[in-house]
Amino acid sequence: MSHPSQEEIVRRLKSVEGHVRGVQRMVEEGAYCIDVVNQIVAVQRALKKVSGMVLDDHLHSCVTDALRGPDAPAREKVLQELMQVFEASGKV
Repeated sequence: MSHPSQEEIVRRLKSVEGHVRGVQRMVEEGAYCIDVVNQIVAVQRALKKVSGMVLDDHLHSCVTDALRGPDAPAREKVLQELMQVFEASGKV
């Protein structure tokens, strides 16, 4: 992962962490359920954005290197990893 990408991802994850703490506080204080759900959805969107950033970085570094390289097992490995990610996310 490139250093600027890593810094931005860490920054976003810290923001998500703070947001989750805020949602926890809302629950502890008995906030209106729909308000809590809306905040949970916002956290999920933020995590989805971070996930996309990590995947983008991976595609432009590790996957690209493996596909351009001479090592067939490395190519197969990155393709299998991508399939696992897509299957786990329900995209396949």
